[in-house]
Amino acid sequence: MRHAFGVRVGPFGFRVGSDWRAPIAALERLYAGYPGCELPDATVRLEAARPWRRWLRPAVTIAGDWWLPGTAPLPLAQGLLAAEMGMNLQIALGCRRFLLLHASVVERGGRALVMTGESGSGKSTLAALLSTRGWRLLADEFALVEPATGLVHPFPRPISLKNASIVLLAGAVPAARLGPLMIGTPKGDVRHLVPDADAIARMDEAAMPALLLFPRFGAARAIRPVGPGEVFVRLTQASTNYHALGEPGFDALLRIVREVPARAIDYPDTASALALVDNLWR
Repeated sequence: MRHAFGVRVGPFGFRVGSDWRAPIAALERLYAGYPGCELPDATVRLEAARPWRRWLRPAVTIAGDWWLPGTAPLPLAQGLLAAEMGMNLQIALGCRRFLLLHASVVERGGRALVMTGESGSGKSTLAALLSTRGWRLLADEFALVEPATGLVHPFPRPISLKNASIVLLAGAVPAARLGPLMIGTPKGDVRHLVPDADAIARMDEAAMPALLLFPRFGAARAIRPVGPGEVFVRLTQASTNYHALGEPGFDALLRIVREVPARAIDYPDTASALALVDNLWR
C-alpha cells in the first residue's frame, strides 16, 4: 500500500494501508490521541478493484486479513467509513481471544453497563450521551468479554453517530471531538465522535459487567425483566464468534446469563432513556 497508518485500541493493534492518501489523513486526525502500533494484530487494505479506479471515479474496496467477498466498494469521499468498517471486520471475523458481543459499553465505579440490541435501538447514542455525564466509554461496536474472568475489556474506538444523533451530540461535545460528516453512506449520514482523553488513557482497565440492557427506541416508556432463556438467545444472536469459540464461548455466555441482571427498556426519546438508565443503575 502506498499510504499506511498504525494505531492501538485496547488490546488490538491495527495497520491500515490505502491506495489513497485521503483516508489515511482522516484516520490520523480521528485517532490523533491514540497510541501508535508497530506490530499490528490485524491489517486492513483500502484498495482500488481496478488500477484505473484510483483516479477515474475512485472507489474503495475493503480488504485485509479477513474480508467478505462481493462487498460493494464505497466512494473515496467515504474512505474513512471504509477504514472503520475494515477494522470492525478484522475483529468480527478474526478474534478468538474474547467473546464478542455487538454492544455499546460504559463504565462507572469499576462496573460496566452493557447495551445490546438491533441497529437503530439507540445503544450508540445512549453510550455517547452517558459518556458526557460522568461515565467512561469502554466500547461502541464490540463488547470484549474475557472468557476466563468475565471482565469486559475496553475497545474505545470512535463512536459512529448516525442521522439525528449527529445533531444531538454536536451540541453536547466540543467540535474538535467530531470527525468529518459523511452524507449518504449505506448507513445514512455518519459522523464519528472521539472518546474523551480519560477513556483513551484508561483503555487497559477492564470492568466487570453489572447490568445488561436491551434498549428499544420509538416505543412508550417501559421497563421489563428479561428471563435467562431470552437473554441467552439474544446474546448468541449478538455475538459474531460465539460458535467459533466453542465451549469457552458457551461458558462465558452462561456466566453473563447467571450473574448479570438484565432488563429491556423502551423509550420514546433520549431524555426518557437516560432517566431509565439512571433509575436502573441506582
